[in-house]
Amino acid sequence: MEYFAQQVLNGVTLGAIYALIALGYTMVYGIIGMINFAHGDIFMVGGFTALIVFLILVSLFYSVPAAVALLVMTIVAMLLTALWSWLIERVAYRPLRGSFRLAPLITAIGISIVLSNLVQVLQGPRNKPIPPMISQTYEFGGVVLTLKQVVILAVTSALLALFWFLVNKTTLGRAQRACEQDPKMAAMLGIDVDRTISLTFIMGAALAAVAGTMFIMYYGVISFSSGFIPGVKAFTAAVLGGIGSIQGAVLGGLLIGLIEALWSAYFSVDYKDVAAFSILIVVLIFLPSGLLGRADVEKV
Repeated sequence: MEYFAQQVLNGVTLGAIYALIALGYTMVYGIIGMINFAHGDIFMVGGFTALIVFLILVSLFYSVPAAVALLVMTIVAMLLTALWSWLIERVAYRPLRGSFRLAPLITAIGISIVLSNLVQVLQGPRNKPIPPMISQTYEFGGVVLTLKQVVILAVTSALLALFWFLVNKTTLGRAQRACEQDPKMAAMLGIDVDRTISLTFIMGAALAAVAGTMFIMYYGVISFSSGFIPGVKAFTAAVLGGIGSIQGAVLGGLLIGLIEALWSAYFSVDYKDVAAFSILIVVLIFLPSGLLGRADVEKV
């Protein structure tokens, strides 16, 4: 029983990282109906930014408290990835918004390749390790809880609560929901649709940057290709939960994390990805819109 509880804890921790990335996918899709396949590489850029900031901090100061280092790493990573995402949306996506549906998809894949290769050129192809920042552990009835897991779960919970408040209780959130329902009518009512979409990209990138910071703190290593697999898993989580649904993205992320952890614990680690995608296929056969997604209503 302790082993099962340990794997559930590990799965929830991994799922929390997936949920933060998946929110970026579901936000962009919910407003403009586009899958931003460069989002996984934005997550990777956020992780690399956090690593570089950490190395700068330890080179400038003899000793930096882990809490201060994590805070500075997260803030800088959020700012830089938000800038990258705003630039990408402005230059690569906005001109194609009225084009045929495959054009933004192809552009997103191209941006993903550009980002991964740019980081490879600038940082090299090898894995980049980071020294352990947090090593404290706690044991409860045979279940080991690390302080890193506590930080990830606390940060994720706080951000999800803040994000829910922004979407449901603020003017920006109302504008986002209006653009999701009918962008043309929202523009007629005085909502700046371009600005709302740009802010949505920025918010998604900021969440991905936090996920990147948590990822490198938890696993202690990152490379230029680290955005692909987590990006695909997060996209799978968004589809599983219901693409376009914020609650679905969170639920999907947690489910994917749990499936991976439990499958790796009781079956072959080599087939954990197969298990996650198999569950996705089964769910979509019976629930094409995902677990919490809404079926599209065609306007006539």
